[in-house]
Amino acid sequence: MSFIPRSLLRATSLVGLMTFFSRILGLIRDVLIARLFGASMASDAFFVAFKIPNFFRRLFAEGAFSQAFVPVVTEYKEVGKIDEPGALIGATYGILLSGLAVVVTLGVLAAPVLILLFAPGFVDDEEKFELSVALLRITFPYLAFVSLAALLGGVLNVYRRFAVPAFTPALLNISLIIAAIFISPLLEEPIVGLAIGVLIGGGAQLLFQYSAFAKLKIDWRIGLDVTHSGVRKILRLMAPAIFGVSVAQINLIVDTVIASFLVTGSISWLYYSDRIIEFPLGVFGIALATAILPTLSQQATANQVEEFRKTVRWSIKWAWLIALPASAGIAVLASPILTTLFSYGEMSAYDVRQSAWSLTAYALGLPAFILIKILAPGYFARQDMKTPVKIGVIALLTNIVLNLLLVGFLAHVGLALATALSAWLNAMLLWLGLKKQGLVLRVDANGLFSAQLFFSTCAMVVVLAMLFEPSSVWHAWSLWDRTVNLITNVLSAMAVYFAVLFALGMRGGDFFMSGNT
Repeated sequence: MSFIPRSLLRATSLVGLMTFFSRILGLIRDVLIARLFGASMASDAFFVAFKIPNFFRRLFAEGAFSQAFVPVVTEYKEVGKIDEPGALIGATYGILLSGLAVVVTLGVLAAPVLILLFAPGFVDDEEKFELSVALLRITFPYLAFVSLAALLGGVLNVYRRFAVPAFTPALLNISLIIAAIFISPLLEEPIVGLAIGVLIGGGAQLLFQYSAFAKLKIDWRIGLDVTHSGVRKILRLMAPAIFGVSVAQINLIVDTVIASFLVTGSISWLYYSDRIIEFPLGVFGIALATAILPTLSQQATANQVEEFRKTVRWSIKWAWLIALPASAGIAVLASPILTTLFSYGEMSAYDVRQSAWSLTAYALGLPAFILIKILAPGYFARQDMKTPVKIGVIALLTNIVLNLLLVGFLAHVGLALATALSAWLNAMLLWLGLKKQGLVLRVDANGLFSAQLFFSTCAMVVVLAMLFEPSSVWHAWSLWDRTVNLITNVLSAMAVYFAVLFALGMRGGDFFMSGNT
């Protein structure tokens, strides 16, 4: 029986720990925003202005670019000459910098058009529309900083320096926290302070990653060599990957477009509920995906098919182990979580209730969101971008249809539910594609693993139901009482979940073995 390298588990744990710290800061950031701005016209405008550069960031920088860039750099590092990765990095950096200069300039100039495209419902509210345009012109240059930082972070990951790229997003959260506390109160329109914080945070991320990258002592020079074979390969792989890796982001934008026509606060309700889902998704899903991509790329380059299969299987088992109880727990505790974190200042009980409904809908899709993150690298590592594109198109069209069917009955909750359902379709098709290519080992040959997860999750839900208190009680409690009770609920649920898993025969060693069970 062979084993998954412990280095991969350590890498996942390290990235997860750094991401956990960043997401904690992100929650503090969102608590401040909720307290200061609630679910208001100003918060809706900011979230749209923040979401647009973030959409392009995830589409190009952390999405298609990283998924195309990392396997090619890995290939050059593993089989090329010692100086070849530096030449590739320098040429890619120069081309990316030039392209970003053009995109950012156009984005700032065309801010009204972008708001019209991403939030057409704002047109009927002149104040909201003009504020959104002003905020977007401040936040859009963030795209350049964070995209260049993503390139350097990709190189660091290839060289197994996972900690710095994983910690880097924390700098944006720190910047926004400082901006909310110290800059916003000084301005006539306080929400502008948050936009300034976004810009400062992007610059801080680039400087921080560059300092770590410089320590690698790679011989590189910024250039514009579009004839470089590696650059051409990256660009060729990026074209389909732009769509394939970013279906979830496009789905969120579609949600925003439709939500802009709903009542004021709808965009903010979706934002706050999405932020809760992003916590386990980032701490575990993105951490695992970040750690396995270089490993899968290396195994694909060396044609280690059996090891490739075992790595994918190991990742899927970990995804189910964490995602299923997280999904159930968040669905049951949606209102207590949002009340504890956000129900202060301008954030009313009504806002919390509306966010809780969309959070419950998003929670139903959490396992699928995580599975997509770890199944997609199975294609990207082998430089197969076309298959995820085809699957992405199907999922995106499904999401749009479901949005239109559900929004009339469920308003913003229908948008969240449509996103969850289309994510399940996406994950299922990605898995079937790998299975068809013979790259997925059976995760649960005898049904034992599924039974262990099912009964452990059910036991956890029963405990949470026994500890349940009505929303009115949670709102009456102080911050201290809310926090203590939420922590008690979460720790009790975790203890029961893992105790039942242990009683049913699951052991930690099961998640190091990579052979069939």
